Amino acid sequence: MTHQPQTVKRKIGLALLGSGLLLGALQFAAPWVQAAEETDAAQRLKETSNYTVTSAPVEPLHLPTPTLPDLSGYTLEAVNAKIERNVKGRVVVRRMLQQDALKDFIGGDERLREWVTRQGGMPHAIFIEDGYVTPADLARALPDNQFSEVEPGVYLARLPIVVAQGATLHVDPQTTDLRLSQERGAFLVNDGKLFITSTRLTAWRETDNAPATFREGKEFRPFLVSWGGSELYIASSVVTSLGYDNSKSYGVSITQYTPGMHERLQRAEPTGWLIDSEFVDHWYGFYCYEAQNVVIKGNTYRDNIVYGIDPHDRSHGLIIAENTVHGTKQKHGIIISREVDDSWIINNKSYDNKLSGIVIDRNSVRNLIAYNEVYQNHSDGITLYESSHNLLWGNQVLNNKRHGIRVRNSVDIKLYENVSAANGLTGVYGHIKDLSDTDRNFDLDPFDAKISMIVVGGTLAANGSSPLSIDSPLSVELYRVQLLAPSKSTGISFAGILGEKQEEILDLMVRRDLAVLIDPVESQAELQD
Repeated sequence: MTHQPQTVKRKIGLALLGSGLLLGALQFAAPWVQAAEETDAAQRLKETSNYTVTSAPVEPLHLPTPTLPDLSGYTLEAVNAKIERNVKGRVVVRRMLQQDALKDFIGGDERLREWVTRQGGMPHAIFIEDGYVTPADLARALPDNQFSEVEPGVYLARLPIVVAQGATLHVDPQTTDLRLSQERGAFLVNDGKLFITSTRLTAWRETDNAPATFREGKEFRPFLVSWGGSELYIASSVVTSLGYDNSKSYGVSITQYTPGMHERLQRAEPTGWLIDSEFVDHWYGFYCYEAQNVVIKGNTYRDNIVYGIDPHDRSHGLIIAENTVHGTKQKHGIIISREVDDSWIINNKSYDNKLSGIVIDRNSVRNLIAYNEVYQNHSDGITLYESSHNLLWGNQVLNNKRHGIRVRNSVDIKLYENVSAANGLTGVYGHIKDLSDTDRNFDLDPFDAKISMIVVGGTLAANGSSPLSIDSPLSVELYRVQLLAPSKSTGISFAGILGEKQEEILDLMVRRDLAVLIDPVESQAELQD
């Protein structure tokens, strides 16, 4: 599917004209619903108790426009100002064995055998220590069979490179391209400070004299990992073809050490900025684990394999802003998963990804998802799975193949001023699901089959199945939601619990312009008790 932002915006513009008229000229994905999903929802409706519809006070529903982080300081100039060049570093080659920064990659016979085979003997790595080093410095210090300048400004690493604590590697603008040899098993480990500015970093297939483009998941490709206590800065650069399906080897990663290593080393949470750069053909475009205050701003992530942007376990304070993410081949464009909290996903474009455009997953809470354009994805637009207490504000969710916004097993979800239009199924779909028969680890990823949400403002237009469908909620509040351009000839049609109470809801919300509260009879009885 091609990128057609103007076409999509023209369609939504048509849908928003008028006050609920059918607009035959609007084109969108043909409606389709899986029978199993409909049957499952119908069964849950039979099992739920009665719900009542009442008007709700408006004042508690008013929220101020969210305050966004100031992005003006995240620039190439600010990155350059962080580089300390005064002390020249030292370059040495050592065996990979018994090195803390490399233990995750040589543990077990299989991984050690990988480097022995590629290097033709006991594996070694290049270590940068005690100060500032550039690729030109590496080329002067090392023989050509380990690191060489193959063309003016183009360098080929044929061993892994480790930036030690207290050291800085700067892949600088005088470097046209730093290439990591796939055949020789090169990769890049940052245990200190790594700067990549106004240049290129490429996984390189020497036999093809070309980038090591993806062939299959288990095939080794060079990667970059930045460990606990480190800082990684990539600015105004192009990074290509990194990563494969192996632990901490996914592409560009900022990650705390594994639990056993972290218990011994006690390194601080890693951090970094990735700004105004392009990331292409990686196993994961970006991955982080137990990282803090990482800034991912103004980048393009295209044609990556599994995910575009994937912050994971217990990372927090992240800014994911002004990125364009598209063409992810296997899963989602942007996903945060497993207790990724107190972060901002703002002003991004995520489109034409294999599954959802943006996903908030596995108990990730207190995040702001705002002003994103999420369209033409092959599954949902924005998906929240088992992640309560999140705010979605001012997003445009258009022409996705399944639901516009899907919320599962999550409470206190606030949807404010969003536009969800021309999606194949439902504009906003809320549901519960029992995950006990899955392979989920419930110690790591507990869940409650509960859902509640507030939907205020915004527009639901021309979605294939219905504007809203919510089943078995603890409560739902609706206020000032525009319902335009229904796709069905019968007009606006809710589904789930809302379908049962449609006339009452429309009377209060549309005809009388009041806030609507839908909640089960039991909750009202509990309040009276």
